[in-house]
Amino acid sequence: MILKTFRWAFAITALGLAAAVLYDGWAAFGIVAILAVLEISLSFDNAVVNAGVLKKMNAFWQKIFLTVGVLIAVFGMRLVFPVVIVAVTAKMGPIEAVDLALNNKDHYQQLVTDAHPAIAAFGGMFLLMIFLDFIFEDRDIQWLRWIERPLAKLGKVDMLSVCIALVVLLVTAFTFATNAHQHGGAHVDKAQTVLISGIAGLITYMIVGGLSGYFEDRLDDEEEREEEAERSGTAGSGVKLAGQAAFFMFLYLEVLDASFSFDGVIGAFAITNDIVLMALGLGIGAMYVRSLTVYLVRQGTLDDYVYLEHGAHYAIGALAVILMVTIQYQINEIITGLVGVILIGWSFWSSVRRNKALAAAEGARTTSESVPIP
Repeated sequence: MILKTFRWAFAITALGLAAAVLYDGWAAFGIVAILAVLEISLSFDNAVVNAGVLKKMNAFWQKIFLTVGVLIAVFGMRLVFPVVIVAVTAKMGPIEAVDLALNNKDHYQQLVTDAHPAIAAFGGMFLLMIFLDFIFEDRDIQWLRWIERPLAKLGKVDMLSVCIALVVLLVTAFTFATNAHQHGGAHVDKAQTVLISGIAGLITYMIVGGLSGYFEDRLDDEEEREEEAERSGTAGSGVKLAGQAAFFMFLYLEVLDASFSFDGVIGAFAITNDIVLMALGLGIGAMYVRSLTVYLVRQGTLDDYVYLEHGAHYAIGALAVILMVTIQYQINEIITGLVGVILIGWSFWSSVRRNKALAAAEGARTTSESVPIP
């Protein structure tokens, strides 16, 4: 099962590392390997959250996620996206941006670094909305009940998550405005950029996430009608609707992956400013994250370890805050990766304890039922 699911990841790893050696020798091999590990460690929570969405999709769309989705993730986000960011922020043509990335790497890195506030605000707001909508939803299974129970009650207030996200964005932008007065107005444009980018991230989440949820609900309704029709002997067809629902869920997954990849792309510049090595290393890591997502779905891991999804969403919330903080302060990528690993590890351990407690309770109940009444 593992070999079947990860075979493409293994193949891409071999090709990517071989390409690195051909491109710039064994030093490039080491850099690409480090970048791949960095991407996997930063995106493990992404795999868990993706699995929660992907398990609702059929085998065809899971295959699309692993093929077309990977092309978008590797070439789109890890190769094309940084170039597009430089082209837009520096107001230059795409060909000029590519030439800069290949031939003037230090200047290219500086331009990407200058664009970080916009990237972090967009990705931070998108991820923050995912976390807030999760934490404000009333769930049958709760992990940290002392937090989740009162927040679920607060979640009954309409648009609360949007209001909180906007307050966070305003506070972040206000920090830049304050700095602008202190430093002679150097950050005025940056504060405006943060506001615009953050609002764009919020709008993107509401459109893509809203359409995904809408078609998912319609798909559930259609499945119920199909079951009723089968019982009555008049079966219909929900294939078209299922395709629409799966497409928007796929689109939602791609935007989610893009938001997760922001910290990886920015963090990669601490290791290298060579866009080719960056694309190879982060692309290999992205492939493992995709394969891990499918593996979690096919193994039913989220059903067996019910708190994993909670831990992943808490990691998303932490990453959203970290992204917003990095607009002004630098945070080491090791810290970013460790926060996600610790939260998911904690939720996994809690799930194991829960399963053992349930098994013990079931064993005790079975034993008591088997004892004959005197």
